[in-house]
Amino acid sequence: MYCKIAIDGPAGSGKTTVAKELARRLNIDYLDTGAMYRIVGLYLKESGIGPDADEEEIQKKLENLFIEYKDGNYLVNGKIVGDEIRTAEAGVYASQYGANPAVRNFLTNLQKEICKNRSIVAEGRDIGTVVMPDAQVKIFLVASPEVRAKRRYEELKAKGKEISFDILLNQIIERDKNDTSREIAPLVKAPDAVEIDTSNMTIEEVIEEILRIVKNKCRVIDN
Repeated sequence: MYCKIAIDGPAGSGKTTVAKELARRLNIDYLDTGAMYRIVGLYLKESGIGPDADEEEIQKKLENLFIEYKDGNYLVNGKIVGDEIRTAEAGVYASQYGANPAVRNFLTNLQKEICKNRSIVAEGRDIGTVVMPDAQVKIFLVASPEVRAKRRYEELKAKGKEISFDILLNQIIERDKNDTSREIAPLVKAPDAVEIDTSNMTIEEVIEEILRIVKNKCRVIDN
């Protein structure tokens, strides 16, 4: 029996940190779908194609993009992806280009294929509603925009990157707007998802709460 865990939520809600640690403790696979949108966003931006380009133009460009997921790493056309996708700008590109049907179809199909026939923790914005609607466990993490901006600020500061808190806050608010208002697969809580507000919780508290849910929903944790 496979155990599929979907973790959705807005930018900075703690999805990546929680999902990674959850997968490690359960000894199952982990998939960061947000990274895939960042990869595509940067690829298209660097290719000179704007987010308002028509679906056909973007689809044609994506025919030359080959994304692989191996041992926790993403490879783009054979090259391992690094921290270049973790910038605030890459997050904005992910949201802008992610609204295009060609991008969403391209990545949704890839994500569904990766998640097939395995126990996995997948996190993103449409995992429980589109990518893995059959997941036994669906979690929707939330937190206030101010808390999420502060987390991202501290994360970037720890990496030696300087950016204004106000700029980060505005980017998060703008990304929330883009993610929730897009026509295709908008950020929305699945009807059967458990919502957890992480604003005043530690990572450990969030993980422990999800583990309790997993134990009730998944009788066997086995790859």
